This record gives sequence, structure tokens and C-alpha cells, in this order.
Amino acid sequence: MESGTIFLVGAGPGDPDLLTLRAARLIERARVLVHDGLVSPAILAMAPSDARLISVAKRRAHHTLPQEDINALLVREARAGHDVVRLKGGDPLIFGRGGEEAELARAEGVRVEIVPGISAANGAAAAAQIALTHRDVSSIVSFVAGQCKGLSDQDWSGLAGKGRTLVIYMGVKTAPQIAEKLMADGLAPDTSLAVIENGARPEMRVLRGCVAGLPDLVTREAVVSPALIVIGDVTARDNAAIAQTALEATP
Repeated sequence: MESGTIFLVGAGPGDPDLLTLRAARLIERARVLVHDGLVSPAILAMAPSDARLISVAKRRAHHTLPQEDINALLVREARAGHDVVRLKGGDPLIFGRGGEEAELARAEGVRVEIVPGISAANGAAAAAQIALTHRDVSSIVSFVAGQCKGLSDQDWSGLAGKGRTLVIYMGVKTAPQIAEKLMADGLAPDTSLAVIENGARPEMRVLRGCVAGLPDLVTREAVVSPALIVIGDVTARDNAAIAQTALEATP
């Protein structure tokens, strides 16, 4: 029996309208769809009614399936002759472990195709109208994971500050450690930031504050995942622009 193909597909930040045409077509004709927990219900609803939807959702301190088992599942389904749509929030190669899954598929002799998606950072920032780079205040943007082993040992010095924007994925649960780390690495406590919860979805919230106040902001507003933390002057500029727009609109 000829093996099927594993399609590693980026589902974007959650809005079905932000899917690529390639992604939408694969979802609409999927027979086996393996998805993460961050893929929105609206996107899953695009799959055929007779498709097998397999959730491998991961939560902090609880994984439905370990990554090794997810890898084995994808290969097993492909070797059974099925084309497998492996659907991931955002882009599969940005904190999505798509690289690991692609490497495993190739090592097992299974065809794999990667379909990029709008990253969570790009989609959420655009929905919140925050420019991640701006020629007046930021020419560099960096992405880091705020929930990983050895967080305190990582060197983030120089990633945030004047002329730079830092986007932190998966940072809700570790907000206190993130704030402490950034300030210990030299970032000013009053550096502006925005927390974007459920970016590019109907329930999106954009919460604003500063680095020193990040833990309190997350707790006070009961922020939940998916959420991104954007740090840098681009968030202050956006805040000022919104205030000016509101002022001009006032009779």
C-alpha cells in the first residue's frame, strides 16, 4: 500500500478568513485531521462531516499525547495510506514543533509538506493594530517562548529595549518570572507592553501596562491562553495613536 502524505498546516491565529488558500483547501477535503488545542472551533468546522478529527491538545503540565506519540500517530496514519492534515495554531515552524515532526516523517520515509500560516505574533499584532516594527521606534523584532525548561538560564539581554520589540509566546503562567528576568537583564521597569489575549478572534482583548506591572496585570485581568506579550515602544506608540484618534473624534 502506498503511504499517504503528512501535511503540516498552519491554522493562523484563529480566524478562518486568515487561512491561506492552500490550508483551507486541505482542511475542506481532509479525511484525517490531527489538531492542537489552539486551533479554533470555527476552523475545525470546515472539515468534512465524515473526517476523523484527532485532538492532541497540550496544556501546561498535561499532555493528551507526548510528542513522541504524536509523531508515531502521524507516521502510522500515513503508512495506512491516509493523507494526514496536521493542523497547528499560527505557523507550524514557529514554536509549533513542526520541524521535529517533519524530520521524523522524513526519517521514516513518509512524504511531508509544510504549509505555512500567519503566525500568532503577526495575526494578533495586526488585529490589535500594533506595528511590530516601526521606523521611528523599532527596527528589530524577536520571538521567544516564555514557557520552557531553563527559562531563568536563558540570556534575553538585548532582545528588548530601545529600538527593539520582543514578542513572548506562552508567557501567561510564567509572567512573574518573565518580568523579573527582563528587569534583571537590564530592561527598564516602566517599559511599555501589551498583552493580546485571543488575538484575531471575536473575544480578543488588548491589555496595556509596563514590565514591572505585568504579573499584576495578568492576575487582575485573569488572562488566559492563547495570549501574547508584546514589549517595546511600539506598544506605547500605538496607545498614544489610539488616544489621539479618540480625542479627535470627541465633539
